[in-house]
Amino acid sequence: MQIAIIGTTASGKSDLALSIAKQTNSIILSLDSLCVYKEIDIASAKLTHEQMNDIKHFGIDVIAPNESFNVTIFFDLYRIAKEEARLKNVPLIIVGGTSFYLKAMLSGLSDKPLVSVENQKKITRVLRDIKEAYEYITQTDPSMNIEANDRYRIEKWYEVYFETGKIPSDFLRQTKKEPLIKDLPIFEIDTDKDILQQRIILRTKKMIKEGLVDEAARLEKKYTREPNCMKAIGIKEVIDYFDGLYSLEQMEEKIIINTSKLAKRQRTFNKTQFTQPIVKKPLDEMENTIMRHLLAQ
Repeated sequence: MQIAIIGTTASGKSDLALSIAKQTNSIILSLDSLCVYKEIDIASAKLTHEQMNDIKHFGIDVIAPNESFNVTIFFDLYRIAKEEARLKNVPLIIVGGTSFYLKAMLSGLSDKPLVSVENQKKITRVLRDIKEAYEYITQTDPSMNIEANDRYRIEKWYEVYFETGKIPSDFLRQTKKEPLIKDLPIFEIDTDKDILQQRIILRTKKMIKEGLVDEAARLEKKYTREPNCMKAIGIKEVIDYFDGLYSLEQMEEKIIINTSKLAKRQRTFNKTQFTQPIVKKPLDEMENTIMRHLLAQ
């Protein structure tokens, strides 16, 4: 038995999953691209060991910040977590905000070509004018569902295009593998925008109070600014603060703004990328909804 809990950042997913897991002896798989890194605790809003208590978690503190992480590694974590849940005959709860990983497991992952140094330089030049780069995609590959401000997916489109010489939607369709999961109940926390904004503000203030600036300084000293995780929201703004681009107050406001933008992107992704029905409820109704589902199995 397995379920997924999704929702925007700061919507209360982790605490909800933990509460349900304590009542059902469930195993939890974190669906979060930042919690996988060791030593990034405050910026990732990671649960403490005390909070996790005796609940077994996968996908947390997996690799060092200077090591690479990708969706195929997440697939392996899922397989391990699923097998342990099967052996213990307990539910597996997949929870987090990186819904791309969940989408990949449900729809099947396509092969991703390695990008040459030469093509990476070409992509860098193309992305200097992100508007023009996006317009070319809409003309060349209109079936690709990419937003104009989604720089990450625009870059990935050009990686496939330059390396294979094929229209990425065609290439991805031709190389698509069987889904890792074929049937999965998905529960999405539906949070009012004003309430979510207040939660984001409170969480940002809490992160700063708990030592976000010191954490970013330690990470920068040990790992430099090069790893991708150093560009994560909450870390990159502190780095800019170190460089004198923001005051402490401006840094806090920038984190809030960027987190709010992330929440909007997550909401859009969850709305447009999943084809199966999703149960959407407010946070205060979701626990009873999920518990009824699990107990009925």
